Amino acid sequence: MTEQIHVNDITATPVRTLPDAQTVTAVRHWTDRLFSFRVTRPQSLRFRSGEFVMIGLLGDNDKPLLRAYSIASPSWDEELEFYSIKVPDGPLTSKLQHIRPGDQIILRPKPVGTLVHDALLPGKRLWFLATGTGIAPFASLMREPETYEKYDEIYMLHTCRTVAELAYGRELVESLKDDPLIGELVGDKLRYYPTTTREESRYRGRITDNLSSGKVFADLGIPPIGPATDRVMVCGSLALNIDVKEVLEGFDLREGANSDPREYVVEKAFVGDGI
Repeated sequence: MTEQIHVNDITATPVRTLPDAQTVTAVRHWTDRLFSFRVTRPQSLRFRSGEFVMIGLLGDNDKPLLRAYSIASPSWDEELEFYSIKVPDGPLTSKLQHIRPGDQIILRPKPVGTLVHDALLPGKRLWFLATGTGIAPFASLMREPETYEKYDEIYMLHTCRTVAELAYGRELVESLKDDPLIGELVGDKLRYYPTTTREESRYRGRITDNLSSGKVFADLGIPPIGPATDRVMVCGSLALNIDVKEVLEGFDLREGANSDPREYVVEKAFVGDGI
């Protein structure tokens, strides 16, 4: 942290400048638990769609309070977008949820992550599996031209507790076909399968149950997942990560990484409900 004093104003109080500061440009509250925001992008930042960075604010002791957040905007966007849960007693989000345009946040421009195309072997169908705010990296990848150049079919499976909590993903998916930059690439390749667990909706149930039972394949009218054709990316709660790995390996898929591309990858740095 540094301090700036206006030398021409003797009565001025010190103005705190955050390290690695970026300016908030927009904030949208989707529900009483979920919000998204956009910030300026550091000129030096280069990232692959699907990666995450460390962002945060100064804590009560004036030390940076940082957490890993997936970048929800694509690599070509001039700003950075993030999607977050609100935790009343969370060390970071209890403060972060109150940011407004013009405020500053800390952003460490060192992107990393496993939810990138390079971590998967070539395939024909790509599956995005997410719970809650775990849809954030896929919000980036669904707006990435490479996604549609590499795959014939893309399936976005997103599970939340209620219909209202699906709004961020639904609005994004519905906007893609009319997007002037990638609309033609998206075409009919992207299919959206939202489910709820605590409220009635068109599709119900957990991702793992719908995959294991074959319900999702029946609902979409497509063949089951197989290692020859399908590649999968997973981002959600720790429970989802554990359960879905067992399901995917039941389909004979193997877990990959940047250094060892295979049939599926899991983001282990996802920020959960305790932030």
